[in-house]
Amino acid sequence: MKKIKIYFIVLLTFALTGCEKFLDKSDPTATSFDEFFNTEADLQRVTYSSFYDVFTNHNDRRLLFYMLDGRSDNGYARVAGDHHQLMANGTMNSNSRLGEYYYTIHLKHVGRLNNYLATIDEPYVEDESIRTRYENILKALRIWHYFRLTFHFGNVPFYLEPADLEQALQPATPKQEILDTIFPMAEAVANALPPDEYTVDKYMFNRYSFKALIMRFALFNGRYELAAKLAKEIMDSGRYSLHPNYGDLFQYEASSDNNEFIIHFNVESHSGDKTYSFRDLGPHFRTGNGQSYMVPIKSLVDAYWTKQGRPIDQCPLHTKEEYELDPNLNRDPRYEASIFGQGDEFYGETIDIYNQNNPMFYENQRASKSGFWWKKFVSESDAFRDGNMEFGLLRYAEVLMTYAEAKLMMGDFDALAKKSINDIRRRAGLDMTVADVTLPAYSSYTNDQWLELIQNERRIEFAGEGLRYYDIIRWRIAEDVLNQPALGHTREVNGKLVSLKIEDRKFSPHQYLWPFHESSLKVEPGLTQNPGY
Repeated sequence: MKKIKIYFIVLLTFALTGCEKFLDKSDPTATSFDEFFNTEADLQRVTYSSFYDVFTNHNDRRLLFYMLDGRSDNGYARVAGDHHQLMANGTMNSNSRLGEYYYTIHLKHVGRLNNYLATIDEPYVEDESIRTRYENILKALRIWHYFRLTFHFGNVPFYLEPADLEQALQPATPKQEILDTIFPMAEAVANALPPDEYTVDKYMFNRYSFKALIMRFALFNGRYELAAKLAKEIMDSGRYSLHPNYGDLFQYEASSDNNEFIIHFNVESHSGDKTYSFRDLGPHFRTGNGQSYMVPIKSLVDAYWTKQGRPIDQCPLHTKEEYELDPNLNRDPRYEASIFGQGDEFYGETIDIYNQNNPMFYENQRASKSGFWWKKFVSESDAFRDGNMEFGLLRYAEVLMTYAEAKLMMGDFDALAKKSINDIRRRAGLDMTVADVTLPAYSSYTNDQWLELIQNERRIEFAGEGLRYYDIIRWRIAEDVLNQPALGHTREVNGKLVSLKIEDRKFSPHQYLWPFHESSLKVEPGLTQNPGY
């Protein structure tokens, strides 16, 4: 029991102190929480750090949204210590550091937020509306933590006030009980937030950006009526629209100037410091800084349907083998905007992953084992310099796709749902004389066929943006898509198609939930290990 108490004293101390770098008070004599938290600047500081430490951290590959596809059948993350690889290949267990890392970081920040909210009336502000805005943003961040915790771990401790040691030792709260509490709370918080983006700090939640986040997790948790309702509210607001050029959203051309990003990951969210998307995703080109930490794999490449909106094995124009050998052949234009590889041009040179003298030879340590790289968030202009690209954590396209999926699952697949799919396909550049889902060819589609179309549309629209792992978990298809080897580029050798093999993968049903680390179970008797670990 003594060890348990010591652990929670340490945990609660973290909850009070938080991230030193971003909560450091200019007054070095401040020694207590009351001394620290007493001005409007303090309110801004803790709100900023509460975003940055977990949600807009620009350098920690364990947290960065664009790394998360390495957990799925979309990508391969080459460094096991980043955690994503262990989830994809099925080797995570109760001794894996990842369980402790994510569980601890979320609960630590919940503790911090509970303390800030309990003392929200202490800081001096000239305008009470400012206090109210920060209070609701902090509440929204606490809800975001619980959305993630319950999705990955299921039943977890649930506190909306600072916890003492006795409370901290109580049993975990059932997931559905937590969700039944926080979904109504989340809507009330959203409605209390200002409707407009802020002139500065626009990455912080406003009414519609937080509603978009609630919408996402309503869909993830099968609360389709709520997801559809919120999506429709955002659509009817007229505040967002699809950017005309899909590829420009992920390059400097439009990453900081578009009307599609709803939740922003911009330079203000990390003090204007450099970003590392080229380092993390880009190729190691000569003396450049690309590390290929997470790269696309063949499963994703083959998932890009044709320009007419057909699966590559159902197209009368070319054979499946022809499509596998040439990913650029008659493909959905989102492929070229998202991925590049063998035979493409980079920095004026042709990529040859099989040539040992080529900078991108697939066996090089910092090369891509798949022979593919992300074009999203990878600008050639960053190859030999520090980047400062901005990102969208949630785009308006997700609102449209959420509406379509939610309405399908409700048994009310209406004209607006089909229009939403068409709007996305049209913006992508598909041949709408064939790909328009209101054409007679689609009139006999069953629910299963519509669901397959929507699932694939989500996959390629948001490839490399961190949604695929959530999707294969909530759709319960991880057992199908992760129980096969991760492969790379395909070529013809002696008349046969041969693909690069990266690793074997496996996925067991118990891995739909993550394990609690053994250390957490030892110090928190209220936790129960998830089945199978």
